[in-house]
Amino acid sequence: MEIIRYAELKAHPWPNGGGVTREVARRPSSGVPQDSAAGAGWDWRVSIAEVAKAGEFSAFTGLDRVLTVIEGELLLLTVDGAEHPLEKYRPFRFSGDAAAAGALPTGDIRDLNVITRRGAFKGYTSIIELSKKRAHPVFEGQLGILLQGQAAVAPGGPADAEQVSEPQALDRYDAVVGSDTASPEILGRGFLAVVSIDAVTD
Repeated sequence: MEIIRYAELKAHPWPNGGGVTREVARRPSSGVPQDSAAGAGWDWRVSIAEVAKAGEFSAFTGLDRVLTVIEGELLLLTVDGAEHPLEKYRPFRFSGDAAAAGALPTGDIRDLNVITRRGAFKGYTSIIELSKKRAHPVFEGQLGILLQGQAAVAPGGPADAEQVSEPQALDRYDAVVGSDTASPEILGRGFLAVVSIDAVTD
């Protein structure tokens, strides 16, 4: 069972000084040259950004984005000239090729970004409410990120006397890496972002 601790992630300041990004996870791209500006060095990336100033978004040519406000009230996102008011916990999908900019009419926000290479992978973000009575499993190809509240994670599956694992507490924005073998199960109160990265097979 793997937990990515948010407190251990390095903050990368934006070139325009408008915020910082912490990368949660990525899949390196094979056969594509590294190009951090265009994101060409990876096939998908999950990150959390703190946005403190209005401004233009970086372009990600050939990739698609799902952006979700996870802290703060509102991000006014303009994509190719069209305005989209993004409220908390409402995922929004748009092309990384588009000209995009964000305004902060209600103050600073924090957002969850899922960026995938078009034609190779597709990303999804779902926001669910946790329960203390029914555990939420996290499967292979998924990340479970605690957005709010108190929760703990333990390996799922039948009890095994040879492998006893106590539940581990999650802090805010910690991520649980999914697995189909003894899938991690999260119990608690609050809200969880479930990020799914699916390979495109067509």
